[in-house]
Amino acid sequence: MNRVAIAAPHSAAVRAAEGAVEAGGNAVDAALAAAAALTVVYPHQCSLGGDLVALLHLPGGTVRAVLSIGAAGSGVDVDALRAQGSRMPGQGPSSVTVPGVVAGWEALARHGNLPLGVALGDAARLARDGVPIAPGLAQAIENRRDAVLADPGLRALCTGDTLVQPNLAATLDSLTAESFYRGEIAARLVAFLDGSGLSTVDFAAHEAEITDPLTLDGRWFAAPPPSQGASLLAILSGRGDLVERCRRAAAARDRHLGDPKAGSVDLDALLRADAPLGATTAGRAAGDTVAVTAVGDDGLAVSLIQSVYQSFGAGLCDPATGIVLHNRGSAFSLEPGHPAEIAPGRRPPHTLCPVLGVADGVLLAAGCQGGRAQPQILAQTVPWLLDPATDPAAVLARPRWVVGARDLGYAVETVLAEPGSAPGATGLPVDVVAGPVDEAGHVQVARLAGTRLDAASDPRADGAAVVSGQHEEDES
Repeated sequence: MNRVAIAAPHSAAVRAAEGAVEAGGNAVDAALAAAAALTVVYPHQCSLGGDLVALLHLPGGTVRAVLSIGAAGSGVDVDALRAQGSRMPGQGPSSVTVPGVVAGWEALARHGNLPLGVALGDAARLARDGVPIAPGLAQAIENRRDAVLADPGLRALCTGDTLVQPNLAATLDSLTAESFYRGEIAARLVAFLDGSGLSTVDFAAHEAEITDPLTLDGRWFAAPPPSQGASLLAILSGRGDLVERCRRAAAARDRHLGDPKAGSVDLDALLRADAPLGATTAGRAAGDTVAVTAVGDDGLAVSLIQSVYQSFGAGLCDPATGIVLHNRGSAFSLEPGHPAEIAPGRRPPHTLCPVLGVADGVLLAAGCQGGRAQPQILAQTVPWLLDPATDPAAVLARPRWVVGARDLGYAVETVLAEPGSAPGATGLPVDVVAGPVDEAGHVQVARLAGTRLDAASDPRADGAAVVSGQHEEDES
């Protein structure tokens, strides 16, 4: 039996991953078990109605990127959206694109030892039996109370102290990619999302993209556009002040990131990160994401991120299926000619930013919650984690800062700093908060250093990290 290091932002997800390993699963099976469980216990951050981006390191050293990012509907009315204002709607049907999670799971499961149905069955039991509402979910319900109360599906979901989801359990019991994209679930969601521009044809057209990752010196691997992985590599490759590098990477992303399937994306400009500085116009995105990391002692590793984007996504839960819908479409631009301009069949620019690191006998899988700030958060953690002498839990517990404007709730570009993390002179306002905050991210880490496995889950989340499984020779 392989040993697998696992980290996830909820203890129920880690228990599900341990169960997969005990059943003979590998790192991919562990990650999928955790990912499926998280769609049950963390509906404010991820769902069957969200997207997925992952990086996969195979035992032979090959790294692949899995981009299961859904597109805007073929019936989207861009003129009508522009008539409503200069920005995309933040929630509602018009903010929903085709969800990619299920296709992403199916693509990853080809590298597992267990059928995907094992993970789905375990998640269905969680949904049917119920779980206590975690502190992170309780806070999200309070923060978005108006949106939760406004939607019948979310209102029913979030009532009480226990999360019991019988309709989601029934969906998980019979779930396949075929049923989700070309069957009853697709038809149901299209009918529920009246006004989204989505059709059953749009669902049927979705496939996960399996492609080469971006790489920096063969040491760091990140997902290509429309993921913002290039922004992380731009920061890691730069020199000088880290805040300045983060600001320039964010400015380049805002100017250049789009869907390469729909038009040219200037990858060199994203990696150079030399766009003129300017405060982001993106809206605040709270809650938004879960990261799962798993590394096996056989060299198989996965960093998987799935998300409904902003907390509770589009503010819509289909009562019949129990599926919360994401609002990834709100990240599109309405500016004519922008690389991220919305158009039928186009994928939105994406915050999901998993990372793998390989160096000197160390294999690292990392990812985080944090919206647009994910590259900044990872740049403050992952460089130290390639040193096998570091304690991952201690690195994740260090105070962090992030810089942004509207995306962090500020009118002007500002550094939000946890106590003890405030950077030196930046020329920007600095807001030192009282203690650790969600905006600084929920980082999950799994690592193989030589023959030693370890893992850590960010103390800002409700998570856990374990090393599961035993070699046969260790079982005596």
